[in-house]
Amino acid sequence: MVKGREQSGAILVLVLSINTINKLPLVATLVVGTKSENIQRDFPTNVRVSSDESGLPLETVFLCFQIRSLDGSRFSEQPVGKLSDDKMKEIETAVRYCLGL
Repeated sequence: MVKGREQSGAILVLVLSINTINKLPLVATLVVGTKSENIQRDFPTNVRVSSDESGLPLETVFLCFQIRSLDGSRFSEQPVGKLSDDKMKEIETAVRYCLGL
């Protein structure tokens, strides 16, 4: 059950955990994404990604303060998008900021 400002329903996610872990019968670690129209301002905790950059059908804002672990059975076989190494570094920076690392 979700409460307050938690994301709910079918959501976009970006998997952070490495493939070695993702292939095991463990959970994958990820950050939650939302439609950019839901986030009007940019914050150091978020990373805005255009549809051209991700291959997703819409501009997405990844909420790097919403880190979750989910069972691999929740994911489709193939990713629906992919980020460049530079954009992944932006995500990593925002996650580190959120965690104080």
